[in-house]
Parts: sequence; structure tokens; C-alpha cells
Amino acid sequence: MRVLLTGVYGRCGTAILEHLYDHDDYEWTLFSRSDRPDDHEWGGYETHVGTVQDREAVMDVVDDHDAIVHLAAYPSVDSTWEDIHEPNIIGQKNVLDAAKEAEVERFVFASTNHVVGMYETTLSPELYQEKYGLVVDHTVQPRPDSFYGASKAMGESLGRFYIENFEYPQRFYSLRICNVSWGTEDDPAAYARELLENGADPDDESFVNKVRRKVAMWHSRRDFAHLVDCCLQDDTVEYDTFYGVSDNANRWFDLEHGRATIGYRPQDRAEDQPIPWDGLE
Repeated sequence: MRVLLTGVYGRCGTAILEHLYDHDDYEWTLFSRSDRPDDHEWGGYETHVGTVQDREAVMDVVDDHDAIVHLAAYPSVDSTWEDIHEPNIIGQKNVLDAAKEAEVERFVFASTNHVVGMYETTLSPELYQEKYGLVVDHTVQPRPDSFYGASKAMGESLGRFYIENFEYPQRFYSLRICNVSWGTEDDPAAYARELLENGADPDDESFVNKVRRKVAMWHSRRDFAHLVDCCLQDDTVEYDTFYGVSDNANRWFDLEHGRATIGYRPQDRAEDQPIPWDGLE
């Protein structure tokens, strides 16, 4: 399967490269706004430098691919409308148009938990406590918490529009990704250590809530890559939404739909990671 991967060198893109780059089923084409960093060693595949805002640049690379994993976006929850309009909305349409014209069968879209972020905003910090009981699944109404979340909600809607109105793409997977870290920080304990190194008080309630949130929202890099692999291997979905999160005890995002529909079975659980501070275990 030939797969075009956009937004290659961010946290999610590098997780895919680490875990799926040598997968026998995939031949990757890498599309990024910057060239391969010196400390990354993923060579051997076709690489292009460009932005998804540049319609012609996207059209030039998409031919003869079976799938697109579209990660490229302006990723900040603090973004303004001006920040997200071109990369997240115009860029999404450009990549979908390219998929339509090149007859690309499947489209895996990096959406975000911030599409439904107002559930967290209105219920935190109590939501971070053990056994709160909220379950947010693929059937809930979008409740974006930011322009960033709203842009991804529109990306999901554009995907559904293309699936239902054009012949291609034929499959669209919206992944509402929670919290993927860089490879050197891929556990909640690393996040807690970083906060402490930056002067956080381990007895302060805000520190405890930040780490509890991380524990609930953590998506390990191998679990994220596995979720993408499940989408690329699936032959049943036309359009669907799945949550990108590991099997954390205090998560409020549903995993059962992903398990039942595409066989997503995360191996990792935040509570299995050592977090040696009082009040966090």
C-alpha cells in the first residue's frame, strides 16, 4: 500500500515513522513543510517539502497512492482564526480535493479531542478524579473548545461531505487524538518531572490536576501508530470517528467503538507507568 503522510516530523508523525516505517505493507511518501531534521534517520522513501495550503504542491505528490494519513495542521489550542484558517481548513480541502482527483481510496484524518473539549472545560477539575463516570463516544455532539477544535470539527465534516458526495475518497477515519508526546517524553512521569524541574510545587492542586489530566489523556506512541495501522488495514468503514487514547483507567473517551469496529486494542495504560509523587498514584 502506498501511503502519503503529511505533517511528518511532529509528535504524531514521528510516532508513525518509529513504529510503522518498516512495516512490510506500507510504502511511504513523506510530505512536510520542512526537510528531514538532521537527528531523524528515516531515509529511503520519497520525500517532498511543501505546505498543504499550497494546492499545487499537494496535487503534485498525491498520484498513485492508496491512502493519505493527513496530520499537517496548525496544532495549538491557543490559535487564532488567522492561525488556523489556511493550514487547517484550506489545507484540509486541498488534500481532500487531491484525494478525490487522484482516486485515493482511504483518508486518515488527525482530528483532536478539542472537537469535544467543552465537556472537559465544563467538568474539570472534578473530571480528573478517579471514577468520575463520563464517557464521551463517537455519537456525541461536537463541542469545540477553541478555534483549533472548531477547525478540526470542520475537517471532520468536510471528510463526511466528500465521502457522501464524491466517489473518492471511499473511506474516511476521524481520529480524535488526545495526548501524544515526543519520544523522549512518552510517559506521564516524564511530564510530571518536567513540571517539577520548571518549579512546580508537588503539593499544589494545579500540579496534581495537570498530572491527573495527563494520566487520563495519555496516548502512547506505539498505541497511536497501532490506531493508524488499524485504519489502514480496515475494509469496513466508510466514515467513522475514533478516539486516540491509551487504555487509561481514568480516561473519559470511549475505546469500545474502536475495538469493535477496526480492532484497535491499545497495549499501554498510564497507570502502569511509575508516577512516584504522593496523591498521584
